[in-house]
Amino acid sequence: MSIHPQIIEKDGRKEFVVLPYEEFLRMQAEIENYEDLRTLREEKAAAQAEPTRSLDAVLKEIGS
Repeated sequence: MSIHPQIIEKDGRKEFVVLPYEEFLRMQAEIENYEDLRTLREEKAAAQAEPTRSLDAVLKEIGS
């Protein structure tokens, strides 16, 4: 992804970044996707320690 930031300085120091709105939306979507992936990986890692049951066992339990 290429971005076209405009850097705004204050007192000779870089202070703000302005992006075209479409680029901002793409970056926001990418960040949300990353956060979702990180959450999924954390939950998957946590689930590794959980006990499991087979589908047959669950079906017997619910009487199907």
